[in-house]
Amino acid sequence: MMAKAPMLLTRGIGFYFIKTGLNKGTFAAQDRRNDGDRRWRINMNRRPLIGVVPLWDDDKESLWMLPGYFDGINQAGGLPLMLPLTDDQDEITQLVLMCDGFLFTGGHDVSPSVYGEKPLNDSVICCPKRDRMESLLLQEALRLDKPVLGICRGIQFINAALGGALYQDLPAQHPSKVEHHQTPPYDHAAHTVTLSKGTPLYNLIRQPRIAVNSYHHQAVCSLAPALEKMAESPDGIVEALYHPGMKFLWAVQWHPEFSFRTDENSCLIFGAFVKAAL
Repeated sequence: MMAKAPMLLTRGIGFYFIKTGLNKGTFAAQDRRNDGDRRWRINMNRRPLIGVVPLWDDDKESLWMLPGYFDGINQAGGLPLMLPLTDDQDEITQLVLMCDGFLFTGGHDVSPSVYGEKPLNDSVICCPKRDRMESLLLQEALRLDKPVLGICRGIQFINAALGGALYQDLPAQHPSKVEHHQTPPYDHAAHTVTLSKGTPLYNLIRQPRIAVNSYHHQAVCSLAPALEKMAESPDGIVEALYHPGMKFLWAVQWHPEFSFRTDENSCLIFGAFVKAAL
């Protein structure tokens, strides 16, 4: 005769389970309770989900991502997620509802068509599908007041999409002795920027001037009406901006994704962004 499995009396929530090893329903009930406990712990320790706009490789026709974007968000307490490159309105709406904040990354030049111009020369290399995706994504994020941080191309696209204009080819249109296209290593400072007093970035960093890295081909030329400047380079380029009417819409021209491991100010920027997405 087969021996009976030992009985184990365990306490549930307001009642008892008897585990005999033969009662599958009891095990299922216990598993559901454990699963509920796990979900409760996840909700209690939930990290903001940050949608990160993907980069596009023209040669390989593939998406890719710089680890610094993910690592900077992760270190600040967020959970980064690379978004699909899509310009489908329904998909964009679903992504905006799902995520708590959005990082607009660097990459291709912004198409001059976004701000009503034609390409200046052959140096302007664009990614039309990214432009279309980010137009829809920014519109939805602003509509729902979801936090947005723009980096490099991000500051340029946000400004252009909201009615500003860009220098399409910065060296040709705004020649300067200030280094805006540094060589590696990219975590080292290339020039300084002056922070505008009374702006959120100044209130966060509490310094009138900071050193930043710099690697960009385009830049803000005229500021969009809804945006305000937060920092400026010695040659007058807008290096940071924000939207005073939104919960959190900041953008910087430099690259905190390269410098956050060695630069406290870069950590503070990622931290403020993730905190706004809580």
